[in-house]
Amino acid sequence: MMKRLKLAAMLIVAAAVMSACGSKTVRQEGGHGSMNMNTEPNAHDSMNMNMEPEPNAHDSSDASAGHAHPGGEGKGAAADASDVKAEWTLAGGGQPEAKRETLIRVAITSGGKPVEQFDTAHEQKQHMIIVSKDLSYFSHIHPEYKGGGVFEIATEFPAGGEYKLIADFVPAGGSAMSRMQWVSIGGAADKVKPIEPDGDLTKVVDGKEIALSIDGLAAGEEAMLTYTIADARTEKPVTDLQPYLGAVGHVVILTADAESYLHVHPMDEKASGPEARFMTTFPKSGIYKIWGQFKRGGEVFTVPFIIKVP
Repeated sequence: MMKRLKLAAMLIVAAAVMSACGSKTVRQEGGHGSMNMNTEPNAHDSMNMNMEPEPNAHDSSDASAGHAHPGGEGKGAAADASDVKAEWTLAGGGQPEAKRETLIRVAITSGGKPVEQFDTAHEQKQHMIIVSKDLSYFSHIHPEYKGGGVFEIATEFPAGGEYKLIADFVPAGGSAMSRMQWVSIGGAADKVKPIEPDGDLTKVVDGKEIALSIDGLAAGEEAMLTYTIADARTEKPVTDLQPYLGAVGHVVILTADAESYLHVHPMDEKASGPEARFMTTFPKSGIYKIWGQFKRGGEVFTVPFIIKVP
């Protein structure tokens, strides 16, 4: 009888030991409770405090308490601006030619991973600016978001030569940023036009007379740009400007070498004319070209000025 009792006791202890060996949960001391160590294949000893498995995490640790995931990874977290890159592809990787429809593809990544989500800024997820090297050609277009950090748009370049492409976008939960790239377009080039300051900051464009005045024009100082718009034929003030991309107007500014770039929004987005004011700071002395864009009667018109900042 005693031998049978001892054998039963030994079997009970053995079963308890085997059950304990099958557990994958480690209990931490110090009030942290249960922590899943994620022993599934490819986990590489990653430790994830939110208990979600991270295949190929390679010893990553995520406390899920405000830490940004590069590129957002579909979670709405802000991308680190210093890690955000843009990869440009034109004509499928071939040689783009002037006066032919050219597909522009730009892939936005952060930390090597696609930026999955973007905020809408002035009615678009991306604004793309295209300028020729002599700044005589200007185009403001809006690529379509294809997902996976990729934007695409088809356009035509008017002549051969070098162009700068500028992409404006806002990763979800992050700040506005721009990425730029020079590209070479095949075909006959137009005659280069000199970039010289305008003697008169008044121009007539599409039947509108636009005058630009600048208060506080100096490098590194806040400057107020005021556009005053009138009907060129009647000289009556224009008071029926329509919203363009959610505002009375937009201003794009580039240095003569196209290396410094500003995209400026109006002080009063709901204004309708005859004045539209924009506040900006010119980063350094030199020659700048300024494009103001406005909308009236369903048509967008662009007025360029070239100035010298002391």
